[in-house]
Amino acid sequence: MTERSPGEELTAQQQTNGHVNGLPEEFFEEWRDVAYNCFSSGHKFCREVCPVMQVTRDERHSPTAFHADVVAMEKGHLSVEDVAEDYVHCTMCGACELRCPNTLFTGDFYRFRQRTIDVVKAVRALAVKRGVHQKNWKRWAELTDRWGNEPVLGWTRETSGSKVRAWAAGLDIPTGGEAVLFADCEAAFYRPSVPRAVALLLRAGGVEFGLMDQQWCCGGPMWETGYVDIAHKMAEHNMLDWRKTGTKRIICLDPHDYITIIEHYPALDPNFDEFEIVLAVDVIAQLIRDGKLELTTPVERTVTYHDPCRLNKRMGVWQSPREILRAVPGLTFIDVDHVTQWSYCSGAGSNLWVEKPELTAEISRRRVAKAKELDGVNTLVSACPWSERPLTEQGEAQGMEVFDIFELVAEAAGFEV
Repeated sequence: MTERSPGEELTAQQQTNGHVNGLPEEFFEEWRDVAYNCFSSGHKFCREVCPVMQVTRDERHSPTAFHADVVAMEKGHLSVEDVAEDYVHCTMCGACELRCPNTLFTGDFYRFRQRTIDVVKAVRALAVKRGVHQKNWKRWAELTDRWGNEPVLGWTRETSGSKVRAWAAGLDIPTGGEAVLFADCEAAFYRPSVPRAVALLLRAGGVEFGLMDQQWCCGGPMWETGYVDIAHKMAEHNMLDWRKTGTKRIICLDPHDYITIIEHYPALDPNFDEFEIVLAVDVIAQLIRDGKLELTTPVERTVTYHDPCRLNKRMGVWQSPREILRAVPGLTFIDVDHVTQWSYCSGAGSNLWVEKPELTAEISRRRVAKAKELDGVNTLVSACPWSERPLTEQGEAQGMEVFDIFELVAEAAGFEV
């Protein structure tokens, strides 16, 4: 048995046949130290930047509790069945990891980056493996597995691979090629104006690209909600499709797709390095910077920008969207710095809205209210299709329009989407 973090050795009764209190020993081997690094420090700086805790004020939903539960499960005080529903209360925004002293490296004691998101993923996957399901997540996973794409239009309206290119009707985009545009399920089916805008902007900037032969879900929500086998199936299909069409460069318009692909796909394929994964927001910013994409149509709006969690907090991409907005003629841009926005979230991440729609609605309501506080702002701009559904719903209630950044730039370039 390996040396343990604080606490006595487990008894023979607690550990039997590679299991600890009925749970796989390898689970604790991987996550024990991560949990203790949080549980033993107890600072709880993460609580106030957590969008869920801001609403529920329930200590069971705090990042600290997620780690403490791992310790408690190893000691036999709690079971996965006891805590699985608590772990639903996480958008995987990453604010807690940024705020944690373990990540900030503020002294000799702290030599460790906190991994709360990975812990939440691991417990959710463990729950699914043990047959502990959240009703709507399970249904979401089953339909994604059946159709190849997520049921973003509801439980009964099929979103199959044969329909994933419908947004591109009339644009005459070829199949395959050196580069392809990867339009996530939410954008492709629910907000098709976003991929159309990106396609028109790329073409105007001289970028040659095609579409996949049959694109499936990136697998991100399956990894995030514990349905790992389905996630692997999605990823393997997509990589096979890229190879069939000779694709080397994948342009992701959604940060959820991008972070899923770069974090999870390489472990499934030793030759993954042959692919280059890029963000559309970076590509568009470069086209504007190089003078290849001209924005000549004034857009008379006063806007602020919502930093999508995976783009800003998870990947540190915050400059290119601001560069784009400052290049739009006629636009008055009231900025809120990206560090302040560590505590902002739309509430849509990790499929929270599928299982807890009222919680996502309240998180989005508060985010829109923050925008309303800014003098003269009438438009909230984001760069993530998943954030824009709940933000738009709450914006309509508060008199705030919500745009995707690519929709806004397409307007400035003279396109109708």
